[in-house]
Amino acid sequence: MNQQPLGLLERLYLTEVARGLALTARHFFANFPRHVARGLGFKVDKGGTVTFQYPEERRPFARRLRTRHRLVKREDGSPRCVACMMCETVCPARCIHIVATEHPDPNVEKMPKVFDIDLGMCVFCGFCVEACPEDAIRMDTGVVELASYTREGMVYRIHQLLD
Repeated sequence: MNQQPLGLLERLYLTEVARGLALTARHFFANFPRHVARGLGFKVDKGGTVTFQYPEERRPFARRLRTRHRLVKREDGSPRCVACMMCETVCPARCIHIVATEHPDPNVEKMPKVFDIDLGMCVFCGFCVEACPEDAIRMDTGVVELASYTREGMVYRIHQLLD
């Protein structure tokens, strides 16, 4: 296969650099007046800007986005989880820890005494949700801001997951 040798402009990439600078300048000059007006306190339509003014303006999330975990409750307020350990077993990050105990209702075999998820280790893969036979754990809270000053603060206990 014969390739044509590159010309001088192609070897220096001058035309591509100029096209990239022109595109950047076009976006800058189109959006700059909106940002100045917003900075002066005027209400400006979104228009063609791609900047979200966080935290006042939130980025729209997809409906299927996997966010912070939650445990589903029964009608009596107890967790729906039966401590089958499926989510703990399937978790690739090994961030779920469950200790089982007897449920006061004789119709339910077990319930979790301890149910901890270390969100500092979690990779938000959703395997725990898929593996749960009771549909007791979900990742649909919409909470994406997860921060803590300590590692212990990233461990969510059963009472936090039920809220």
